[in-house]
Amino acid sequence: MQDTPSPPAAIPKRGPTSTSLNKQTIKFGVIVSTLLFAAHFSFAQTTFYGTMLDNQGVFMGGMGLAAIGGETFYTINLRPEIAVGKFGFGLDIPLRYNTQTGQIRSEDWNDTYDYFRTIRYMRYGRKQRDKFYTRAGALDATRLGHGFIMNYYNNSLLYDERKIGLELDTDFGIGGFELMTSNFERREIFGGRLYYRPLQLVTNTPIIKNFAIGATYILDDDPDGYRGTDDGISEFGLDAELPIIQTELARLALYGDLAKINDFGSGQAAGVDFKLYGIGNAFEFGAQLERRFLGKNFLPAYFGPFYELERNNVQNGVPSSKRAILAAQTKETRGTFGMLYGQVLNTLRLVGTYERRDGIKNSGILHVEALLPETVPKIAFRAMYDDKNIDTFSDVFEMDENSAARIGLGYKLNQFLILYMDYIYTFRFDANKNSYVVQKRFEPQLALAVTFPVGGGR
Repeated sequence: MQDTPSPPAAIPKRGPTSTSLNKQTIKFGVIVSTLLFAAHFSFAQTTFYGTMLDNQGVFMGGMGLAAIGGETFYTINLRPEIAVGKFGFGLDIPLRYNTQTGQIRSEDWNDTYDYFRTIRYMRYGRKQRDKFYTRAGALDATRLGHGFIMNYYNNSLLYDERKIGLELDTDFGIGGFELMTSNFERREIFGGRLYYRPLQLVTNTPIIKNFAIGATYILDDDPDGYRGTDDGISEFGLDAELPIIQTELARLALYGDLAKINDFGSGQAAGVDFKLYGIGNAFEFGAQLERRFLGKNFLPAYFGPFYELERNNVQNGVPSSKRAILAAQTKETRGTFGMLYGQVLNTLRLVGTYERRDGIKNSGILHVEALLPETVPKIAFRAMYDDKNIDTFSDVFEMDENSAARIGLGYKLNQFLILYMDYIYTFRFDANKNSYVVQKRFEPQLALAVTFPVGGGR
């Protein structure tokens, strides 16, 4: 087990707003927006060719430049992935050479754990599609139950703090469990959900027999990374689910959740979850609509996709830790969450989420993304847009420090080489112009991608 050598600095109380503080806040917002956008690409789990299919392998590699901690590095990154039947694994091998000294970046290889992290993940099965599923390594989108407590958690947002985690799901028919831990190296986030279908022993009625009740518990034992402080936070919940339709091609379920964050508040949610699968992976469509009833000092999906960035964050004296955000929720609120996603013929992929609290200005949060892997011959495209603090529909089109956009274009030079170009747009406030100005970042990359069939089927 490793511990941080000294305790973190105390989070100062937020004082009166000042011009200096506003600039610091805006700067922090731009930095976080950029990091969050990069994170979205990692848990989309896509390549130039789209989501990995069974009995397929992809060898990805890239070359480029990176600026880290004031130093510049030539980068070579190798990321092969292979899926054979229900088995799959991926590697992530980073090679960074200092442009001044020619030496490899020592921080990437100065610990035994770094060598284990070259195994990006190993998995068996598909979550929610197979009775048994497990994945070890990078957790790109861990979700328990209906996502009211943990929704699309990612343990590898910070590159130098990538972790080896575990997901383990089993459905025995009459019940089952979902388990997870974020980090084998030290005790951090762990928890799970148990569920039981009590009517399966007493009835064969198609709908009623699948009624399920569940219980979830999650603990982050050490949010600030220092064992000398007692800052652990935990959350538990109960849920019920009634699948109305449950076949190989479609699933429609009604559900309800309630959750309590220990020493803080509680909340409830009720919703509908729908999934539709095409024969032979021809298409996939999903939708979730959820109504939320949130008490004081409570946040839905507390363990969300950016939790690793939010666990204990202080930038330029501005507190933004998850606990600080939680403590600031001093009113009972209601809200709505919605999600749509789908893919057609393993090509066009769309994902969109939106959440908002009733009667609270600027509480809207939007994420949309689109992916077209080689739909036009030799060309792939992906785009993402994030915006928060949305009040009216027009706010979506007003770019400020709450907005971030990313566009990627890939051109297949030949059978193996891809020229990939990333355009990243964030925004900062220019006091001289008294307006927001765009900050553009352009990242070209030459990538190697070889797709090949493996195995012979399930």
